[in-house]
Amino acid sequence: MRDRMAVAFGTVMAALLAAEPSMAQNARGARGGQAVQPAAPAPRWPDGRINFGPTPGQKGVWQGDGRLAVNPNSYEPRTTQNAPIHIDDVPLQPWARALVNGRHAEILKYEPHARCKPSGGPRQFITPYGVEIVDMPDLKRVFIMDIGGPHSFRIVYMDGRDHPGDLVPSYYGHSIGRWEGDALVIDTVGFNEKFWMNRDGLPHTSRLHLIERITRPDFRTLKYEVTIDDPGAYTATWTSGFNLRWTEGLELFEYICQDNNLFPETVFPHGHSGPTPRIFP
Repeated sequence: MRDRMAVAFGTVMAALLAAEPSMAQNARGARGGQAVQPAAPAPRWPDGRINFGPTPGQKGVWQGDGRLAVNPNSYEPRTTQNAPIHIDDVPLQPWARALVNGRHAEILKYEPHARCKPSGGPRQFITPYGVEIVDMPDLKRVFIMDIGGPHSFRIVYMDGRDHPGDLVPSYYGHSIGRWEGDALVIDTVGFNEKFWMNRDGLPHTSRLHLIERITRPDFRTLKYEVTIDDPGAYTATWTSGFNLRWTEGLELFEYICQDNNLFPETVFPHGHSGPTPRIFP
């Protein structure tokens, strides 16, 4: 597994450097006073709908490390600094806030995602190696596939159905979607409590109800917005979100998380020294 991950990481980095002369060249352009080239418009299907995937003949996936809340206690505070809401302003119930603080005190080392469990809601969009959104209008379904998860996918039903009344709680819940202009709006209920709904350890209960709004304002950008309604863990409904970047040249590949998973029990931030971590078989 580690060899495959190393190869995949190398592929990702090569694609990032080759996809857009962006980082280095744009930086030089900015220093030289030249305007950065704007992104191309988002691609569309023949019927006018936004295409969230690659165009014919292209490869690409969505990648990013977006966070829902700024959290100074994160062991990766750099990745939270652009979040639209501060953790102090998230309407957590007292027990839920204590749980978030406890998870960060342990450096998020017990996250189920690292133990090959599916991650519903916002966490699915920031799994390692990227996400692909597959729109199949003939089936009236949208599939959301995360590469670095446990070889699973999420179905969004686009046929106008309602949520069933006898849902069995699951990792991804039950998702129904609709188009509002260029936005794909997804309504999801029926979650279990066996995963963390985002990378920062925010809790949820089985009463979680998500409204996700996905747009592609330009070719390179996927905008993810989510409204979280969970009276079991929060005192009010709240909204957050993040952007993902389009990485050309990559596509879905077989990633079997369960194969020789060597995620350490203890994860130390960069520069931190400590005892040798135990390894989960």
